[in-house]
Amino acid sequence: MPAPFVEFNRRLRWADADAAGRLHFPRIFEIIEEAESELVRGLGFPMDRRQDYDFPRVHIGCQFRRVITLDAPFRLRFTVGQLGRTSIRYDYQVFDADEEVAIEGTMTVVVLEKGKPTEIPATLRAALSGESDGER
Repeated sequence: MPAPFVEFNRRLRWADADAAGRLHFPRIFEIIEEAESELVRGLGFPMDRRQDYDFPRVHIGCQFRRVITLDAPFRLRFTVGQLGRTSIRYDYQVFDADEEVAIEGTMTVVVLEKGKPTEIPATLRAALSGESDGER
């Protein structure tokens, strides 16, 4: 089974643009966090700490390849890239209106329990790897 992913289509909003009418670079990280929340929530692991786990970011990388302008459509694809023992690397791509890669990168989170790194819970690991749907 392939690893789960989230994909959504948007238009660049006024609030996400800089004075030149282009995507303001830090805004992509908010969009990526939204995609992460949707993915994990969809697997049955809400990020509201009901599970007693935290998922702080320990690394984020981003390459801007093409400009996305105000009101331009774009598509974000957010996938599970790699599972470590205590960390999860997500991969993301943003495609512009021409379906060209405009932005791509990775984000790594570490799984914490009571403030200390811990192994990815087995049910979450199975869901993130595509072995189960994550529903409990």
